[in-house]
Amino acid sequence: MFTNDKTVKVKAGNLEIGGGAPVSVQSMLCVPAHDIEGNVEQAKKLQAAGCDIVRVTVPDKEALKTVEALKKNITIPLVVDIHFDYKLALDSVAAGVDKVRINPGNIGSDDKVKLVADACRNAGVPIRIGVNSGSLEKNILAKYGAVTPEAMVESGLYHISLLEKFDFTDIVLSLKSSDTFTMYKAYELAAEKCRYPLHLGVTEAGTESMGIIKSAAGIGGLLLRGIGNTIRISLTDDPVKEVEAGIKLLKGIGIRKGGISFVSCPTCGRTQIDLIGIAKEAEKRLSGVNKDITVAIMGCVVNGPGEASAADIGIAGGKGCGVLFKKGEIIKKLPESELLDALLEEIEKL
Repeated sequence: MFTNDKTVKVKAGNLEIGGGAPVSVQSMLCVPAHDIEGNVEQAKKLQAAGCDIVRVTVPDKEALKTVEALKKNITIPLVVDIHFDYKLALDSVAAGVDKVRINPGNIGSDDKVKLVADACRNAGVPIRIGVNSGSLEKNILAKYGAVTPEAMVESGLYHISLLEKFDFTDIVLSLKSSDTFTMYKAYELAAEKCRYPLHLGVTEAGTESMGIIKSAAGIGGLLLRGIGNTIRISLTDDPVKEVEAGIKLLKGIGIRKGGISFVSCPTCGRTQIDLIGIAKEAEKRLSGVNKDITVAIMGCVVNGPGEASAADIGIAGGKGCGVLFKKGEIIKKLPESELLDALLEEIEKL
């Protein structure tokens, strides 16, 4: 099971979250909030990269102009990130946003929470409650003595209760920590106690290499257990890389289909062709192909065709040569210099 079917389903624009809907990939714009043109340009790049839902920060009223421009220029759902100021949430809903990220416990009295809940309900806009390990309530920290998974879940349930008090239930919950284990355990516990969709993420995960590893461990591990409905891989890098990594993660664990799936061996002493170079070039040249097939790039004919027999098509190397095979059956022997072109030609026929 790859989605938590026990969760309720909410809709952000035309995107379904939870209740068995496909796991979606999110990212966040990192251009200064008042740079309208820059935010629109970056949002378009994220949409083109396959981003399912994008978030933008709204620190003040001036940033609402950016929100309005984004709504006119992208078709994927737009989430606004609001801290403390309930009026910005109301203005964002009026501007047509598709989802609001706000913690109701941080915006003041019950009447302010009710105003936001009513506005979102009337507009059909869900609210994401974003619990972060670095900003837990003082009383909860005092109770547990430290940032623990239990403390994070209690904080999340507290914020949920503030919305449920006003009969608002279109809620998504996130419980992010920069510590992968803490994040993992918090979501595990939340899945037992909460019926709302879960947005998974390791916050402040780091630069590309370590950030992807930490996210794959935490997010991937949870998804394989059927926990999680939407994800963000947070990287100190171009947000397009977040989207690409998120899509690759979903494909890598079999949740998302479509496009080429690669199988390639790590090489060994039997390898007598430039397998690493061929594999990288194949991935590059096939990056835009949307055929739902598995392609194998194997190092030797001793084990290659057999080990990759489930692949739709592949190549395996020999000494300066190699073979082309389909479903484990060898169909052609070729010089090394012709292997990749032959593979690409066959893929075009599929």
